[in-house]
Amino acid sequence: MTGTGIEITADLVRDLLREQHPDLAGLAVREVAGGWGNQMWRLGDELAVRMQRMDRTPEPQLKERRWLPVLAPRLPLPVPVPVRSGEPSERFPKHWTVMTWVPGEPLDLGSISRGYHAADTLADFLRALHVEAPADAPVATDRGAHPRDCTDGFENFFQALAADIPADVPADAAADVRAVWDDAVAAGGWEGPPVWVHGDLHPANVVVSDGTLSGVVDFGDLFAGDPAWDLAAAWVLLPAGTAARFFERYARADEAAIRRARGLAAMKSLFLMLMGRNGDQGLPGGKPHWGPAGRAALDRVLRGV
Repeated sequence: MTGTGIEITADLVRDLLREQHPDLAGLAVREVAGGWGNQMWRLGDELAVRMQRMDRTPEPQLKERRWLPVLAPRLPLPVPVPVRSGEPSERFPKHWTVMTWVPGEPLDLGSISRGYHAADTLADFLRALHVEAPADAPVATDRGAHPRDCTDGFENFFQALAADIPADVPADAAADVRAVWDDAVAAGGWEGPPVWVHGDLHPANVVVSDGTLSGVVDFGDLFAGDPAWDLAAAWVLLPAGTAARFFERYARADEAAIRRARGLAAMKSLFLMLMGRNGDQGLPGGKPHWGPAGRAALDRVLRGV
């Protein structure tokens, strides 16, 4: 269901294609599991339809339409590129976009076995992405700030999970998590020009093939700002023992950036754990399989590996 109460079905997707892009209406339509703000439908073998579902505004999709065609040619991994725009109509009063399909399995349903290769791949991707953004690039309204300005969000996640943390990760973990966060808060801020930042690198937003990273999806939170928000992926996405390899390959992160990134990784790990618990309890938006991913990421953060 969408925020308007309309159920998104394969028949609806086909009807919208017939109305606005009839040359694509004959392609097979298959639902893709997952998604919250947007729902994905596979369209033939090479395309997908991204349907606005719970996102309050169309801004994430409009942002992808504007900027992904600019960014994609210089990125070393496949990313979804918009090829057709679907506009609100009486049949479906929200935005939808036809995009290229990025093959692979989402990391939250898969795994990385070639850790060093994945670390190098992620570092190369972020080096290519993290270039100075133009003056008209989007800015973040709910993320992208220095950790000291995100304390309320961290505290909300931390307090919601504080009683669960010792059972899931090593003893005294709650105090260790807070120490990592406090260190990030105390770190210096980003002093360079705003660079392009994906903003939402977690296991459901990257795909893997042959044991390594093979694509990055969902650029709805794209913004210009502090690259530490993406560098947190060294712990959130990569296997244990590969963070140092990642930062060596990335070669642009100073000590302060790594401290900010580690704190942000702790916060992101708590978020994954909370979504996992919500899923276990059957709450809206919950993802049961995100809990183990969050616990593993938090363990890597605390061990610094």
